[in-house]
Amino acid sequence: MSATAGQAQSERGLADRLGFKPGQVVQEFGFDDDVDEGLRASITELTGEEMVDEDFDGDVDAALLWWRSDEEEDLTDALMDTVTTIADGGTILVLTPKAGRELHVSPNDVAEAASTSGLSQTSAVSIGADWSGTRLVVPKR
Repeated sequence: MSATAGQAQSERGLADRLGFKPGQVVQEFGFDDDVDEGLRASITELTGEEMVDEDFDGDVDAALLWWRSDEEEDLTDALMDTVTTIADGGTILVLTPKAGRELHVSPNDVAEAASTSGLSQTSAVSIGADWSGTRLVVPKR
């Protein structure tokens, strides 16, 4: 297997471990130049779809929310806004800078915001060297 093929397989594996599925529409919030491009490539590779941005107004299956401690908006408010675009049973992956990194967000803050928003936390995962992810499930309405 070539290095490129191996990289694509490991990238696809990350999205698969996070619960993404082929054909899903994934909306991305909080994109900036510090995001993990490997994760983004993994999701695009597995779903076969380009991610849509914050301005997309259709229904989506999942969302990525890149969140940093200097955000002006409250995380609970951001989650409540994000939930409105996601299909029942869909997921939100909240991505925050890891402990010790600039703009770190406490996992307790994410858990509290998720609970207040009516979301269920299912797992936490390390994303590359700089990001942590918390997978949240949108309840069926």
